[in-house]
Amino acid sequence: MLIERPPFLYRALFPGAHWRFNTHEKGVYLTFDDGPIPEVTPWVLDLLDKYHIRAAFFCVADNVRKHPEIYQMIQDRGHLIGNHTFHHLQGWKMRTKTYMHDVEEAEQLIESSLFRPPHGHLRMLQFFRLRKKFQIIMWDVVTRDYSRLQSPEMVLFNVKKYTRNGSIIVFHDSLKAEEKMKYVLPKAIEWLISEGYTFKSIDDEI
Repeated sequence: MLIERPPFLYRALFPGAHWRFNTHEKGVYLTFDDGPIPEVTPWVLDLLDKYHIRAAFFCVADNVRKHPEIYQMIQDRGHLIGNHTFHHLQGWKMRTKTYMHDVEEAEQLIESSLFRPPHGHLRMLQFFRLRKKFQIIMWDVVTRDYSRLQSPEMVLFNVKKYTRNGSIIVFHDSLKAEEKMKYVLPKAIEWLISEGYTFKSIDDEI
């Protein structure tokens, strides 16, 4: 549970970051990290079109550099874009100056006021500097579709167990997550609909 839903004390370290939105409505917010890549992202976009869902894609700028046509496809389909650094860096392993330079490099390709730190890891100085210019979007449920220790059924179970009103849910449009995510995402969407959840967009809230 410490991974799938970050505990309150961890959330409290980052005041002003968004972990969850309106708790009084049965709505959820789908987000995707680590793309865009041609093997996965277009498949995700087609599925979201089928269900008329607007999501947020937190893109690694090096992938944007490699696949600009897929990045443009995300925008053309009406989804939100967020900065996920240039090289998918973990903040607490990096000097703040190095980390911020990487974020700024990513800004040259990703024009967005939204930011999500890879792995959710930041030094406090990094966080407070980022907060001055970005809306920092964390999560309420991370599906763990990237984990070799999780079966597809376990990933789907994570969605069912931890989703609640206002949950920001994280999937990954990456090669590491491809097999599990392609199994889980359609089933998760159908389950959420059957449970009465509606799909909302982050820009409805910020």
